[in-house]
Amino acid sequence: MLEPVARIVQNNAAFRAICRPLASTWVNLSGYRRLGLRYDDLLREETPIIQEAISRLNRDETDGRVFRHKRAFQLSLSHSELPSSQWTKPQDDYKYLQPLIEEVRLEAAERDAFNSMTTVTRK
Repeated sequence: MLEPVARIVQNNAAFRAICRPLASTWVNLSGYRRLGLRYDDLLREETPIIQEAISRLNRDETDGRVFRHKRAFQLSLSHSELPSSQWTKPQDDYKYLQPLIEEVRLEAAERDAFNSMTTVTRK
């Protein structure tokens, strides 16, 4: 539903020029980088699509994700943050899970389309 609007917004250079600094400020204010997390670490794991995407992560990414979650939880319990030298840098905050989520979504859509096919018998 919002995909056409998103495409228009993404293709509008003036809008991007206005929103990019606001987006950077929003990310910095959200505080997840101060805990050493990446954006994809914040996604809800309760959905079957994200669970399947997480199961497809390679071993290094899975271990890193678990470590970041445990460290962030410990920091949250102690009401503290990492030293600024250990914060997640913007270049390290890449979307490692998004491609897998999109792949799983496409597979689910293909599976649903295949399962909903009807057969037509000719006389």
